[in-house]
Amino acid sequence: MTESKSAAKPSNAEKKQMRSAARLYAVQALFQMEVSGQTIKAVCREFEVHRFGATYDEGEFVEGDVDHFRALVDHAVNFQALVDQMTDRALVAKWPIDRIDPVLRALFRAAGAEMTQMATPPKVVITEFVDVAKAFFPDGKESKFVNAVLDHMAHEAKPEGF
Repeated sequence: MTESKSAAKPSNAEKKQMRSAARLYAVQALFQMEVSGQTIKAVCREFEVHRFGATYDEGEFVEGDVDHFRALVDHAVNFQALVDQMTDRALVAKWPIDRIDPVLRALFRAAGAEMTQMATPPKVVITEFVDVAKAFFPDGKESKFVNAVLDHMAHEAKPEGF
């Protein structure tokens, strides 16, 4: 018996959830690369093999959009200087990107890569990465900071999106 094409394809809601998971995984991968010194190839392979949809005693990891994950990590690495400069302009002059929390730095790099190198509308990028910030920093203080920085970056990267 053959499955129909529509049964094999994820729904729009599932695609959205997979992209959201890819963003979270991209931030984690970028953080891991920075603190461990691992290569992009090694970290991406680890995430794709051991995290996307994996089940462990602690629970189940959500399936992520592998293509979106790869694009985010690749663009964040390849356009890091551009994104870091944008982030620096969005931060207070006394707080360059190298002085902020490494998780936030990874988040800004992934979000900046999506804003500058992908066709995602800026408001979607902001909303999605504010949600990622909430996952890492549940008290809410950092998510407000992330919202402000990403808003500034988005107005610079894609002013036509507002």
